[in-house]
Amino acid sequence: MKGEGSHSDMLHDFKKRFIVSLIVTVPILFLSPTLQNWFGFEFTFTGRNSAILALATFIYFYGGWPFLKGIYTELKSKSPGMMTLISVAISVAFFYSAAVVFGLEGKFFFWELATLIDIMLVGHWIEMRSIMSASRSLEELAKLMPSEAHLIRNGEIEDVEIKDLSQGDVVLVKPGEKIPVDGNVIKGSSYIDESMLTGESKPVSKEEGDKVIGGSINGEGSLQVEIKSAGEDSYLSEVIDLVREAQRSKSKTQRLADRAALYLTVIALTAGTVTLFAWIFAGSEIQFAIERMATVMVITCPHALGLAIPLVSAVSTSVSARNGLLIRNRTAFENSKDITIVVFDKTGTLTEGVFEVSSVRYTEGYDEEKIISLAASLERNSEHPIATGILNKADEMDVDPISVSEFHAIEGKGIEGRVGGKSVKAVGPNYLEEEDIRMPENLETSESATVVYLIVEGELVGSISLSDRIREYSYEAIEKLKDEGIKCWMLTGDNERTAKAVAEELDLDGYFAEVLPDEKQEKIKQLQEEGEYVAMTGDGVNDAPALAQADVGIAIGSGTDVAAETADIILVESNPADVTKLILFGRKTHRKMVQNLFWATGYNAFAIPLAAGVAAGWGIIMPPAIGALLMSLSTVIVAINAKLLSL
Repeated sequence: MKGEGSHSDMLHDFKKRFIVSLIVTVPILFLSPTLQNWFGFEFTFTGRNSAILALATFIYFYGGWPFLKGIYTELKSKSPGMMTLISVAISVAFFYSAAVVFGLEGKFFFWELATLIDIMLVGHWIEMRSIMSASRSLEELAKLMPSEAHLIRNGEIEDVEIKDLSQGDVVLVKPGEKIPVDGNVIKGSSYIDESMLTGESKPVSKEEGDKVIGGSINGEGSLQVEIKSAGEDSYLSEVIDLVREAQRSKSKTQRLADRAALYLTVIALTAGTVTLFAWIFAGSEIQFAIERMATVMVITCPHALGLAIPLVSAVSTSVSARNGLLIRNRTAFENSKDITIVVFDKTGTLTEGVFEVSSVRYTEGYDEEKIISLAASLERNSEHPIATGILNKADEMDVDPISVSEFHAIEGKGIEGRVGGKSVKAVGPNYLEEEDIRMPENLETSESATVVYLIVEGELVGSISLSDRIREYSYEAIEKLKDEGIKCWMLTGDNERTAKAVAEELDLDGYFAEVLPDEKQEKIKQLQEEGEYVAMTGDGVNDAPALAQADVGIAIGSGTDVAAETADIILVESNPADVTKLILFGRKTHRKMVQNLFWATGYNAFAIPLAAGVAAGWGIIMPPAIGALLMSLSTVIVAINAKLLSL
């Protein structure tokens, strides 16, 4: 990880320069006439001032080198900032003091220069430690993946490195071991700890056919896993890339802070120059005027301002990733504070998305087994949860499927094909209305269920009602959102009766029923035109247009599919309570940013006048070193405040 390596190098560099400079500062302090006078002792010798100059020159070039190099970089990129201010301040102090040693009338202030550089170095050292700490979660995520796996090859078990595994290989995961790859369980059962990946503390039961994520921890069972993705294609690798990219991206808030830092730099240079000439024209000693100018420039450094937003961004992105909330669009995440309405897709979001056949109705000449057989034959070609429910019913009844030809989907309305030589359609109620197909009395139902109608050779011959349970967490999620003043709506392609029953059960503020996939986007746009700031929550695939249209698009339950391109935020677990968690965390993140911006800029309101010497008449004078200490302290406060952010 290149970025982390460079931060580590900078951390060690600042630490080393600080320690060396601090050691050299001690004799400067001891030899300084001012400090000797303060502490009531005298130690002098021929060439003392030259010795102090030599020591100060070393500190200026060695300790001050990061800042002197920084001014070149900033001016070259035409973006003067913190390094420019520090460099100007220490350079004016050094060259003026050196001139005094060589005969210019005045007093040098080498001890102020040395302590100023020391404090700036230790401030940057602390800052780099904060940045390293904020980014360390990426390293922790990377460490989740074991280095080796037990590959099963020709009935033998062979220990190989993870990088040597390929899709289709089968690995053995022993009890207590980390799962080395993303894949499907093909043998065995166990409970898996996915807490470091999804934030879900409760172990998840895994059996044959279930997906497992590389980096999660196996429980007491032994598993054989067929690899679906490994290396750079694995879930964990994609999450790390996603987090790194989100940490690098800039939101509107951060760009605002960058502009404010530039303005503050201009203000500092202007204020420093005005302070210098104001004191000279007022008749003060030039040493005092330069000291005031240096203090103003140092204390006005936009260091804390430059750190205020990036650190909060880095911390929030890392914390959310560890809890199964993957941020792709930082601006959308920060704007979650403005959400006024959350629109939930029903199936698989508010409900479990696991359909069970509750009743089968049929006309004369047909029976339950015949209806299920025809429907299951068609649905074998579909991946919709409803298809799974019908196929499960067919397995339960031990009904054999019939071969299907000319299969294709009727967009948003159902599927059709030739089953046993006959034209068969499995459709929803919308299709019946559009085709004006009359409903026989014995097929009508009062159930609040999803209903699939079977049409054979143009004749409506049967219906299958399927029920879908509301998720346990949906009740809590809706209640919390409403407590926060956020309206909750539902969007579904289901019939009016089913949608109304779910909406009433969850006490939703409203719902859209019988909505075709291509109409979902229009419903979101409709709410936006009514002045709502809309978050759309869906599965990230069927709801792609609606997710893209929403002010904040949230893909829920995408599991290992972190490439839900249309979503701003991806929730790994199919848990609607995570939507609430996400919005509240977005608000906390924004509050942290505001707090940091307020502190980073607000303290200048009283610090700049003091640094300029407006209180000198009352004997209150701020030395440059104290100014540097205050500036560094503000940076540390901003860093600590960012680190306190939690979900």
